Amino acid sequence: MENKHAINMLEGSIYKNLCIIAIPIALSNILQQLFNASDTAVVGHFASSQAMAAVGSNAPVINMIVTFFTGLSIGANIIIARCIGAKEEDQANEVLHTSFVLAIISGFLMLIIGQIIAKPVLHILNTPTDVIDMATLYLRIYFCGMPFLMIYDFGSAVLRSIGDTKRPLFFLIIAGIVNVCLNLVFVLGFHRNADGVALATTLANGLSSFLIFHTLIHEQGMLHLDIHKLGIQKEHLRAILWIGLPAGLQGLIFSISNVVIQAAVNHFGSACVAGNAAALNFEYICYFIVYGFTQATMTFISQNYAAKNYARCRKTTRTSWLCAFGFTALISITFFLLKRPLLGLFTTDAQVIYYANIRMAYIALLEPLTSLYEIPGGSLRGIGHSLEPTIFTLIGSCVLRIVYISLAHAAFAHFSQVVIIYPISWIITGLAVILLYFKVTKEEYVEM
Repeated sequence: MENKHAINMLEGSIYKNLCIIAIPIALSNILQQLFNASDTAVVGHFASSQAMAAVGSNAPVINMIVTFFTGLSIGANIIIARCIGAKEEDQANEVLHTSFVLAIISGFLMLIIGQIIAKPVLHILNTPTDVIDMATLYLRIYFCGMPFLMIYDFGSAVLRSIGDTKRPLFFLIIAGIVNVCLNLVFVLGFHRNADGVALATTLANGLSSFLIFHTLIHEQGMLHLDIHKLGIQKEHLRAILWIGLPAGLQGLIFSISNVVIQAAVNHFGSACVAGNAAALNFEYICYFIVYGFTQATMTFISQNYAAKNYARCRKTTRTSWLCAFGFTALISITFFLLKRPLLGLFTTDAQVIYYANIRMAYIALLEPLTSLYEIPGGSLRGIGHSLEPTIFTLIGSCVLRIVYISLAHAAFAHFSQVVIIYPISWIITGLAVILLYFKVTKEEYVEM
């Protein structure tokens, strides 16, 4: 039975179908970030700058964990897409059930670990003493919702394998509106601060996971989730981990490098932490454009590679890179030009805005450069080469950043000296992954 939500990736306009898949993915992540930004904005306006810093100081830690398991879900997306391209629907359904069990186990594992590591990690990051207790409580409440996050991420990855990105977006909109409303209820109505917005986020994540679960339960055909069939098949688990684990490790180590940088940010005090947190919202939105096209590229190429449409694979990479760079540049420039009123949505504190302006100039404005390594790296993952781009990206970006911060940290006199490492590492990594892409595809895209 043909799924009415599926996109035909093997035929038709590459640009049109890429946009149909990528834009909802980008919007989903942008909306998620906007709803997360509401946490920062609500406590910044209606609680205190300390509460805003408490929420912001947790961003690198949360991102570190979430990106690892989001990367892991990429394995499920690619394996199911490959089964579709090879017309192996029974195999696709088996992968679905294996990936769903993996999501549940991962979520509860992180719930437990999060309660243990919350305060020690924030101490390691040199979180300012005036916010550390508030930040710890926020982080522990957030980790209580990790099972919900994992179910939503893996469920969304499953739907993306057929090009269905609209329903996850719709579910996220519903959950996000609930999140914003609950933020206001807990902070204004119950006079809570960081803990109130954390609870609101957790409840909203629970709603989005229920909606994705309900969808898969009632889906027809190969994406039907039958709770009686839940279980792990070793061969599918190995395939998911072979592709997803390197992608997850890349996200994890990327985030570790950001955690190291966060420690350098914390050195400049709570105003810098708050300003850094405010600017992060805009650069995340810019990056999610690139991320959306990267995810679409992986799914698109997985199906076409399985169908041996190698010329279409090459054209997909070119088209996706042009879209990712162009659309991201448009958003980045717009944010930079409107930075004064946009930052005013988060705070009126002049010191906080000063630091936020610096980060926006050095990172948000130059975010299109991330497409240099993300798109060719996503293309390689689509054909099963997940480890190589991960290694190149980790060395070019993460290791370079950590070494730079470690060696130069003591000499930092200005915040700009911290953030300049981002665009430098993007350019170096991009050149390396592009060369890798041409080398690998020259061997892989060979007509028999």
